[in-house]
Amino acid sequence: MLNNNRDTATATIAINASLSGAVDLGGYRLGAIQMPSAWTAAALTFQGSFDGTTYADLYSSAGTEENYTVSTSRTVYVDPTRFDCRFLKVRSGTAGAPVTQAAARTITLLLVP
Repeated sequence: MLNNNRDTATATIAINASLSGAVDLGGYRLGAIQMPSAWTAAALTFQGSFDGTTYADLYSSAGTEENYTVSTSRTVYVDPTRFDCRFLKVRSGTAGAPVTQAAARTITLLLVP
């Protein structure tokens, strides 16, 4: 969900789920990830889409999954050139080993033009 000030969006992973709903970045790029105060330990990975319908796991040009080490109540900065897609889903864990969250978790995505 994109906020009115157009510089943050939220991605929510439901209880007992590992993948958030889609976030429309609306022409912005991901610049940082602000983690909630509670989190079932797991890295963050992502799925991206250009059309909002077809999603694929995000990998670097070197062929490795985009993977971020996170912890509670922290902000992790991201190189905005890494995510050049319109729609994004946030995953708890990796494509091969997703981690379900013990409660609903809302992650704040800080966006840059």
